[in-house]
Amino acid sequence: MTEFEVNGERRSVAADPDTPLLYVLRNDLGLVGSRYGCGTGQCGACFVMVDGKALPSCDTPLWSVANKSVITVEGLSKGGALHPVQKALLAEQAAQCGYCISGIAVTAAAFLQQNKNPSESEVRAALDRNLCRCGAHNRVVRAVLRAAKEMP
Repeated sequence: MTEFEVNGERRSVAADPDTPLLYVLRNDLGLVGSRYGCGTGQCGACFVMVDGKALPSCDTPLWSVANKSVITVEGLSKGGALHPVQKALLAEQAAQCGYCISGIAVTAAAFLQQNKNPSESEVRAALDRNLCRCGAHNRVVRAVLRAAKEMP
């Protein structure tokens, strides 16, 4: 059994410790917001926060999150209220097909926890590992800058 916190709730999972975290989140815990993209941690579709840092869940083994805190896109909102990043992504119409946006939202939220007043170039650098095939990068950057102004 591997125990860890997911979106504020203590969970215990009976899965092989080498199972990718993404599979555990989606298949065992029903948290399907994180997407499988490349399977090698290169595209960002599967990013989740682990102890406040955005990481690719597709190549993060379950054992490595034991007794840690994992936040998925589902865990960004609190009490029915969207996270400032989620609100800004909607306001800027930054999601096209939506496949990459959960990983982008989590990466942006983790980044804004560390940098409350980022420049455009800092936002672009922070999101460098998140790929979007629809080409919505400029809208995403505007959304993150907008969210920075709304962060507590």
